[in-house]
Amino acid sequence: MNEIPRDITLPEPGSTTARRTLGRFLRQTLGDLMTLPPGRFHSPVFDGFSDVRAVIERLLRERETGAVFSMLRRPTHSGLVRCLHRELWGEGDVKKLDGWLTELTALLALELARAGTLPPDGLRLTERPARLLSLALRVELRLDPRWRIGVRPGRLVLEGDGRTVELDLDGLDVIRGLPEGVTLTRPYHQIDRDLLLAESDNNPLADFEAHPEKSGNPIDLAGRDASDWARALAASLQLVEDHLPELADEIRLVMQTIIPVGYFADRHLSASYAEVVGTAYLSLHPDPMTMTEALVHEFSHNKLNALWLSDPLLENGFSPLFTSPVRPDPRPLHGILLAVHAFVPVARLYERLLETGHELSRTPSFAARLRKIVAGNHDGLATLLENGVPTAVGRGVLAELERWDRHFTARFSS
Repeated sequence: MNEIPRDITLPEPGSTTARRTLGRFLRQTLGDLMTLPPGRFHSPVFDGFSDVRAVIERLLRERETGAVFSMLRRPTHSGLVRCLHRELWGEGDVKKLDGWLTELTALLALELARAGTLPPDGLRLTERPARLLSLALRVELRLDPRWRIGVRPGRLVLEGDGRTVELDLDGLDVIRGLPEGVTLTRPYHQIDRDLLLAESDNNPLADFEAHPEKSGNPIDLAGRDASDWARALAASLQLVEDHLPELADEIRLVMQTIIPVGYFADRHLSASYAEVVGTAYLSLHPDPMTMTEALVHEFSHNKLNALWLSDPLLENGFSPLFTSPVRPDPRPLHGILLAVHAFVPVARLYERLLETGHELSRTPSFAARLRKIVAGNHDGLATLLENGVPTAVGRGVLAELERWDRHFTARFSS
């Protein structure tokens, strides 16, 4: 039987639940990466991937699993693996499969080169994407069709125009005089440690939108400087750190990129994708509590999505549809569970702000918002308990939600 988590919603002091959950997610993703079948890909595309995969197999034999998992933690990498897996067992669009595997191959090769784990002769890729995003190097590299890609330990090798250009991967922050047709930009901005605001995104599903009041998640700084976004998000994370430090540690563990999707004074938009664990899409908002709610909310979705990959929580999670306490459209129980699971830590943050007398809690709207969250969670949980068919792991998650529901309704029920 799979491990039944006690605190996947709100971590207890010293909890390792999120770390173990992320570990299982990475092992599942690695398994899917290593078993991609060749038959549905163009041969040159898969040949290049096979060369990269052989290096990963050697690292695994040499017990260098940490280096492999470090690569797969990046949503720019794991998201492509998850999308490939989804497409292989879905429509099987060959163009999408070839494009995603070409990009993934180049990203993994670049990461292996950066880590110095390639053989001395390196690798030459017969297929290459038009761009490469590197969270590790915090750069985006765009190449026009004349340039081909190779990698050696610590080096990116570009071949084109009858010449070869080698770039030192440790010196990309100071590089000058790139050849024509090669563009280097820096679309990543630090929010906190390894959590970055990203002005570039390679999520193949970013244009897909399940919410009826939105239309995809195009990148949009809304005319504001990236530093303004980074400061607002850092302040939100600091608010969590000050009042729920264990949850802040989990955010830093799981989340790697925040994608800006506009500014709206009268509403807030946010999203995340089950296939891209470690990324959230957030709009900017003048109210710091709104921003902090969104950060906690979307992180919680990421954490539960990571758990669901290896441990589905409901036998009937995706049909039929039910009324949602937080959405205008009917939702499957999976969506209602995501909502309740995300709003419990939000409610706990509100509670802690009240307990400490934080200035943000000294308004009538603050208390009203907390009561609304508690009521919505109570209704959503009732729907789950009445209609859900939980797995063994799912029963553990629901039991934790029930404990917190009793706690909050006793204190804040209208």
